[in-house]
Amino acid sequence: MAKIIGVKFRDGGKLYYFAPGEGEYTEGQGVIVETARGVEYATVCIPLKEVPDEELVAPLKPVLRNATDKDRETVRINEEKRVPAMKTAEEKIAARGLEMKLVDCEFTFDGTKVIFYFTADGRVDFRELVKDLSAVFHIRIELRQIGVRDETKLLGGLGPCGRVCCCASCMPDFKKVSIKMAKNQGLSLNPGKISGLCGRLMCCLAYENDYYAEACKKMPKVGAEVGTPDGTGTVVNVNMLKMEVKVRIDKGDGAAYKDFPVDQLKFKRRNDKKDKDEDEDSEEIKDLAD
Repeated sequence: MAKIIGVKFRDGGKLYYFAPGEGEYTEGQGVIVETARGVEYATVCIPLKEVPDEELVAPLKPVLRNATDKDRETVRINEEKRVPAMKTAEEKIAARGLEMKLVDCEFTFDGTKVIFYFTADGRVDFRELVKDLSAVFHIRIELRQIGVRDETKLLGGLGPCGRVCCCASCMPDFKKVSIKMAKNQGLSLNPGKISGLCGRLMCCLAYENDYYAEACKKMPKVGAEVGTPDGTGTVVNVNMLKMEVKVRIDKGDGAAYKDFPVDQLKFKRRNDKKDKDEDEDSEEIKDLAD
């Protein structure tokens, strides 16, 4: 077992483990840590914890010290410089006529580098832009192209549920989301209803997918013919939370609709392998409109 503390470099960001040394730390406290890109300011999320050695990527980087008032002032100044830097960069991009959208920028804690994040449909030759920005800021310039999901993670916003987007608040890493997850939950395949701010499938579709995927294996499909205690009928709706099936039973000139627990029905079970392969790799909303 090894002693660690967990820190984050931004709200909603990924959790990183660092070696605590001899210091004492509390949750929410600022610390100065050594990273691959230099000295950085981070916030403690896990004060002190022992974890198995196999969960760690050795060797752990050390926590250098607790953050001081001067360190917090440096962070505040760097944040204040962000908006003017964005405006300057947008002007330079427009002057060069580059097909790119500036998303965010970040000054490193030591003030030796500024990182600009942007999105673009393809590759962008920004070598001349880097020279323009270097002449203005007189520090190292780095431009990073990111995807649309990363853009939403950086900018945040409110999702269709009214809460802050999962990727910007509580989900450090993106998970694979497929159309099959929406089908498992019986959701409408209307792109406007199952897509997030990024235009891709909502990340939260994956949260309850394990339950729905298992429930689907026990339920008949809508339109399937099933045997019931009242006779043979056709499935018109399924409720995977109650594990009930609404069945239409034709009787003479009319039809009766009745709910049955799934364990009272007789039907052909689904082909699990076929269902698993179907739509598994479909992640883009545009596939829904085809």
